Amino acid sequence: MGFCLMKVVTTPMCQEILRLAGVQDFEVTKHPDSADADIAVVLSETDTKMESVKIKLNTFSQITNSIKRVSNIFGTEPLIGDISELEFKEDASADHAVKNEELNRKIKVKVHSNFLREVVEDMGFSVVPDHEDYLVYPDYMRDELVDELSTMGDRAVEIPSHKSAPLNPVERAKLRYNILEKRLCMKL
Repeated sequence: MGFCLMKVVTTPMCQEILRLAGVQDFEVTKHPDSADADIAVVLSETDTKMESVKIKLNTFSQITNSIKRVSNIFGTEPLIGDISELEFKEDASADHAVKNEELNRKIKVKVHSNFLREVVEDMGFSVVPDHEDYLVYPDYMRDELVDELSTMGDRAVEIPSHKSAPLNPVERAKLRYNILEKRLCMKL
């Protein structure tokens, strides 16, 4: 059975990637294993019992690579305008990081999350375990970090997690990059 005849399921967090990859026929559900499908497209940290394509959507390059990967796997053509715009954002992000790499490298950031670590590193900041200039953490860890947040004051930067950010991965990435750029790049 070829992929084009397979029943595909994805989660709400990944549905935009399938659309941008040109996949037209798929089911969206929060619980892929409960769907009657042959293959699931899910976030890399999602456990499934069925065959799955695991993708990462934290940085612009991960989003672009995921679109291309899904398109290749399912034999579809990515939506040209959308992927071109995304590659432009990825290139602009990379250009910005290169221009500010020396400055950003001087900013030491402690990060309380793997997904945020990838974004912070992508922006060229130095990730450190201690003696940080800033603390970056996902909103769902606020209650666990009360003492640390109190110590850091306005140098603590809360970033919306998947549940508190747009479902569209491009919009979600733009939101996170903008918050980090405004809070970290403008301070030191």
